[in-house]
Amino acid sequence: MAEYTFYTNPMSRGQIVRWALHEAGADYAQVLLTYGGTMTAPDYLAINPMGKVPAIVHHRGGHDHVVTECAAICHYLAEMAAPELLPREGEKADYFRRLFFAAGPAEQAIIAHSMGWSVEDPQKQGMLGYGTYERAMDGFEALIADRAYVCGDRFTMADVYVGSQVDWGMAFGSMPKRPAFEAYAERLRGREAYKAAKAIDQKLIAEAGNG
Repeated sequence: MAEYTFYTNPMSRGQIVRWALHEAGADYAQVLLTYGGTMTAPDYLAINPMGKVPAIVHHRGGHDHVVTECAAICHYLAEMAAPELLPREGEKADYFRRLFFAAGPAEQAIIAHSMGWSVEDPQKQGMLGYGTYERAMDGFEALIADRAYVCGDRFTMADVYVGSQVDWGMAFGSMPKRPAFEAYAERLRGREAYKAAKAIDQKLIAEAGNG
């Protein structure tokens, strides 16, 4: 039995977690789920009541440990399987600040902008957590423009999540193409784990389309 069971759909944020699994060198078995189908089946709702992917189940110590939410899964995999991808003592502030910025304000701003939602009242913008889309993108750029990776010159697991936001955001037009974003994404696309994980999902997508 594999150490991890990975629940995913190739057309989902599961691509982020597959990349993380490959960076961690984790032994995993995949379970492919469908929207409006097996994602809402009772067996899967017992794992994730939200009925969404990705999720992992870590079979460890005689127990099944469920982790959902991409940022949490990425960090968990580093903790359990790849300590070299964790932040060192002097890197923790940069690591957690950028990881949770990408998972919080940036994610909210991107989704709201993609949906065409906005709040024009400056007093109410403060309630959103990100202010405005433009402010969030400027803040995101400022957080990565002065470094190669989240923690400076060293790749960590935070780069899987933060980098995926940037990579996907530009690919789908939900984030602006700025030199700092493009340079960062290009560095990450050259990683062997990125390429291996992406190839699996692209193959699954192609097979689904041909089916």
